[in-house]
Amino acid sequence: MVGHKVGLTSAAMQEQFGIDQPDSGLLLDYMAVARDRVLPLGDLLVPRVEGELAFRLGTDLSGTDVSERVIHDAVADTFLALEVIDSRYGFEGLTLADSVADNAACGRFVLGAAVPGLVPELGGEHLTLTVDGMVAACGFGRAVLGDPIRSLVWLVQRLAVFGTGLRAGDVVLAGSVHASLPLGAGQTVVVGSPRLPQAVLHVA
Repeated sequence: MVGHKVGLTSAAMQEQFGIDQPDSGLLLDYMAVARDRVLPLGDLLVPRVEGELAFRLGTDLSGTDVSERVIHDAVADTFLALEVIDSRYGFEGLTLADSVADNAACGRFVLGAAVPGLVPELGGEHLTLTVDGMVAACGFGRAVLGDPIRSLVWLVQRLAVFGTGLRAGDVVLAGSVHASLPLGAGQTVVVGSPRLPQAVLHVA
């Protein structure tokens, strides 16, 4: 396990799948796609792609009363990320129970280069996703629960219910700022923003 993902954190994603609350899943080492590697589409079932903000923690976090201030201080790095969601059940008629049972539909992910610390005012960060050089989706960080740092608050509080928390070194994907898009063979998908290095995914 290398971290966690939080899903269904934006109105666009909740409306797309008809689910009105976030969920979360585990990031496993095989899900990470290195920036110089190509993702074979044949490894997946019904892949879709999302542009996101992500964080790496520098300290452990736990507890039902964790504050945004504590989380601000715990973030060691900020990234742009692309998450490839996938579902054994398909996405048509997907329920919250389906998503939770399927590890929140996490398939693969790729991170851009890290920016040290927590980049301030991420609610105003505008993410643009392109597919083969054409703009396909965009959204502001505030689409994620009003501020993407609240995705971490939600996750820590959820994990506390099960007697666990986040660990130093964990990567956390905060959730998509736009509705997910189908992912096709041969595509190059890029997410960029004004203050963060791009995340790039090449698909075979």
